[in-house]
Amino acid sequence: MHTIQQFASHTPIWVWVILAFLLWRGIDALKPSKTSLARLAVVPAIFTVWGLWSLHHRYGASIEAWGVWLLGIAIGAGIGWLLVRRQSISYDAIDGHLHRTADYSLLPLLILTFIVKYAFEAALATAPALADDTVFRIAHLLVSGGFTGVFIGKFLHYLRVASLSREQAIPT
Repeated sequence: MHTIQQFASHTPIWVWVILAFLLWRGIDALKPSKTSLARLAVVPAIFTVWGLWSLHHRYGASIEAWGVWLLGIAIGAGIGWLLVRRQSISYDAIDGHLHRTADYSLLPLLILTFIVKYAFEAALATAPALADDTVFRIAHLLVSGGFTGVFIGKFLHYLRVASLSREQAIPT
């Protein structure tokens, strides 16, 4: 218990703000909604920025690190696309909003992503030498990129639905 309190007390406030925001977004997604693409872009943007910060801060300009992280994103994007491909989504080209059913995968996915990313960052903060351990580095980059990719993949699917709807709305 003491260790958890130590981690919590040394965690920057912005991390707790992000957690609160992610919980709110996950709970909000449990009901059908009408939303904009810009609003749906926020979660992938948060995890992308967090991943870029971590990648740069921990591994600098390492081509290997960037490549492994991008591989994780590609794999995660495929998973994210699959998670929402059967979801009922429509796009209203007039008001620019997506209409979607409840997304029961988002809240647990956000919580799991936050916990895993937090755990990797905490491990690196307490033992910086882990960044030089090949197995840890590959696991960190693949998992971090993978979770980021899931949210990117879901967003890319939303973009595709909107794009196809716009194409069908254009008179020929």
